[in-house]
Amino acid sequence: MDSTIERSHDLGWNDELEASFEPYGQRGFYAARVAAQYKGAYVLYWDGPDLWAELPGRMLHRAEGVLDLPAVGDWVVFEPLPPPSRSMIQALLPRRSAFVRKVAGQTTREQVVAANVDVVFLVNGMDEDLNPRRIERYLTLAWESGSSPVIVLTKSDICPDLESALADVQGVALGVPIHIVSNVTGDGIAELGTYMGSGRTIALLGSSGVGKSSLVNSLVGEEVQTVKEIREDGRGRHTTTHRELISLPQGGLVLDTPGMRELQLWEASDGIQGSFEDIVLLAHSCRFRDCTHRSEPGCAIRKAINSGKLKAARYESYLKLQRELRFLETRRDKRARSEARKKIRARARARRR
Repeated sequence: MDSTIERSHDLGWNDELEASFEPYGQRGFYAARVAAQYKGAYVLYWDGPDLWAELPGRMLHRAEGVLDLPAVGDWVVFEPLPPPSRSMIQALLPRRSAFVRKVAGQTTREQVVAANVDVVFLVNGMDEDLNPRRIERYLTLAWESGSSPVIVLTKSDICPDLESALADVQGVALGVPIHIVSNVTGDGIAELGTYMGSGRTIALLGSSGVGKSSLVNSLVGEEVQTVKEIREDGRGRHTTTHRELISLPQGGLVLDTPGMRELQLWEASDGIQGSFEDIVLLAHSCRFRDCTHRSEPGCAIRKAINSGKLKAARYESYLKLQRELRFLETRRDKRARSEARKKIRARARARRR
């Protein structure tokens, strides 16, 4: 992987990172940004040629979870080693944002999808797969991440009813910019340039087949991501297999991510407040502070639903995400107690030896 970026500020380096890195720099270490992550290895961007790096056992042992380990977009401290040895990552510098989800399946464990991102493009296709409920879920995690969400609706060239599709999305994306684009005709692509620039990082998130890789190629101006032909049912094919930072001709970086078959919450209480601000504000208008929004007199939420101001499906989506968070919190507590018991038993075995 060859980088065209030569200066740290193009990668997003700033005064806060400089202050955090200063004690490491005095010890002869260097700073770099994680451009790609593979099993057991990382590709780093820095002021020199791109290089491969890995984690020392000490860092893996001390990590309490994956949040303590580098992810794509992170800034790390590393010690360069002469080839063919890989450089060693020594520390993880503080993140300013992180898009975190629960890993797919039954395992109660988090995954950092992207770190230190300025803007998240939530990419959705304007075809039969357009789903406002999914957009609400993505918005919730985007607000929680600390990044600014932007909704990008692709495949406008095959959308049978643009106005209706746009209205559905506007109903759940309150105050969030929405852009309608086509990777085939190029319509709307130029407007996305306003979010780019030196030192800025954009992440593309969305389901498989919505056109993220095609959008990356459109933004870069050349085919840097492989794109497969659309299937007979009109849906795109999954192409991206790993997360990777790609430099943009306008300056800055774009992060393509594999399509997510499922997007489960991890910690998103603040994100829900941002995604469902209309419901939160309505709840504050209820007559009773402890209103359950079922049958109490003076319930602003029931009134809004009955009048059509608030769609019942949106309120049900809000309740579903709240239930999911409560269930996950219970699972996390159980896992924490189990891990604590394992540590106690391990220390007891060590003392007996």
